[in-house]
Amino acid sequence: MNTRSCCSNGVRMMLPIGRLCHRGLSMRKGIRCHLVGSLMQKGQEKMLYADYELGEVLPETYENIEPAGSKQRRAGVVLHPTSLPGKYGTGEIGNEALKFIDWLVDAGMQVWQVLPLVPPDPLYWSPYSGEDALCGNTLLIPLEGLVHMGLLEKEDIQQLDRVQTVDGNAAFDEAIKIKTPLLVKAAMALLDKPEFEGLRSACDSFRAKNPWVEESALFHALCEDPDLAEYEAWWDWPANVRDRHPRTLANLRALWSDKIEVFVVLQFLFDKFWSGIRDYASARGVTIVGDMPIYVGGHSADVWANRKLFQLDRETGTPSLVSGVPPDAFSSTGQLWGSPLYDWKANEAEGYSWWIQRMKRAMELYDETRIDHFRAFAGYWAVEAWRDTAMVGQWQKGPGLALFNALRRELGEVPILAEDLGVITADVIELRDLVGAPGMLVLQFAWGGGPRNTHLPHNARPNSFIYTGTHDNPTTVEWWETQATDEEKQIIHEYCGIDIAEGDIVAAFTKLAFASVSKTAIITMQDALRLGAEARMNTPGRAEGNWAWRLDDSEEVWKSEKLTAAAAELREWVTVTDRLSDLHITD
Repeated sequence: MNTRSCCSNGVRMMLPIGRLCHRGLSMRKGIRCHLVGSLMQKGQEKMLYADYELGEVLPETYENIEPAGSKQRRAGVVLHPTSLPGKYGTGEIGNEALKFIDWLVDAGMQVWQVLPLVPPDPLYWSPYSGEDALCGNTLLIPLEGLVHMGLLEKEDIQQLDRVQTVDGNAAFDEAIKIKTPLLVKAAMALLDKPEFEGLRSACDSFRAKNPWVEESALFHALCEDPDLAEYEAWWDWPANVRDRHPRTLANLRALWSDKIEVFVVLQFLFDKFWSGIRDYASARGVTIVGDMPIYVGGHSADVWANRKLFQLDRETGTPSLVSGVPPDAFSSTGQLWGSPLYDWKANEAEGYSWWIQRMKRAMELYDETRIDHFRAFAGYWAVEAWRDTAMVGQWQKGPGLALFNALRRELGEVPILAEDLGVITADVIELRDLVGAPGMLVLQFAWGGGPRNTHLPHNARPNSFIYTGTHDNPTTVEWWETQATDEEKQIIHEYCGIDIAEGDIVAAFTKLAFASVSKTAIITMQDALRLGAEARMNTPGRAEGNWAWRLDDSEEVWKSEKLTAAAAELREWVTVTDRLSDLHITD
């Protein structure tokens, strides 16, 4: 068992980590209350409170035992790394990420929540339609960091002009154009120059530790093969490539060995830079919460290399059943996502090994992982692949607890957050609670359906995350100005006293979230800055125009009056609501 030491009245004790414990009463369901701290008198051995008999005299130190400890309450901010400032068209995981962590600490925040770090789809740049479930987005690699490592020269980046973007938003196409040649140059330097022998050795270790990168690298090379580029997806490739004939794959690996080597090096560099960011965050008392889309793209190494784990046509590999959600109040035709569904019986037969590998990777990248569309582990909407909408489909049973038992056997405790929004049935709630995963509340969803609405703060459970809004919501300012109904505004006025005409809806929602019993309260960076529709990250159901919002790209953004004021305001609120970490307390 992991332990940590604490001191009570000069006595050093070892307390278990990972459960609610403190120098006081430990309450565990089904177990009588007892003092975790020991009661020790001079000349006596340590004794637990439970060791004393009814009516027996307790020691003089008894009254000094603290009755309450940390509730482990915390607050945080959602900001994807692409939204960080930077010169080259999109945010990077370099110095600006470190400055953001410093800003979080100044604000009293203990959580940085990010969107999936996978390579986004190259058409609309959605991180939820990534090209590979295990790889990192190498566009995030910082060019200045490569210069610092000696893999690039200063002149390589000094000649670059700052990318001029529309309204300060990310310009992914320009970033690709500017950064790709330099990333390849850095990778080739690592591979060829004698002074980087140490880095090559570290890269070899990364490669051995992560064998999945071989399939990812080959798939990436094939997607750039001129003879295959004309095809829309891998199931359209010639049969010997599509069906992975061993001799064909060996020949292709030899043909594209240089591309494969560069790909692996760039994944190693992404991993190295991100590990540095995570280590810095940990040292500063900031937890990183990542994101895992439950489904993976059909045209991906994940599906091509693991065909039997998905519901595909046995001969051609084309998806037979695909993902989505049925019609609801937000969409009369439902949402057709189009990702191939898992063959859960095949996954079960293999001991869920693919999922174990995927979760292991997530635990290497993040401290905790949000699983998008958690409800599909209980029951999922299956749509025939040829359909144009998700209106017609059927619910099918998911793997349930068996999957999480397999993960726990192989990986130990798996810290996840269940995205339990949308159509939620009793079996989803039961599975979430059996797994012990926190669920989600979103205040923008709280104002209809009466006082039993599960998103209202008085209905929150301690084991939950509460949000003002998410990356899929409008900013809270936009929601208030354009989407909240008069009835909702009146309910909010009665619930928290905000003046409908002049009230600060962001302050009202943030204070509600921070004051709730939810262990974790999260706001978006856009809400922290009180931004409107211009800063929305994603509009579900609309493919274009998403994922591009960025912070002000000026050189001194972190010292700006707006960000400084936002940090001070958040610190005040987390202090009042007992969400300020001891690590972040300043004199």
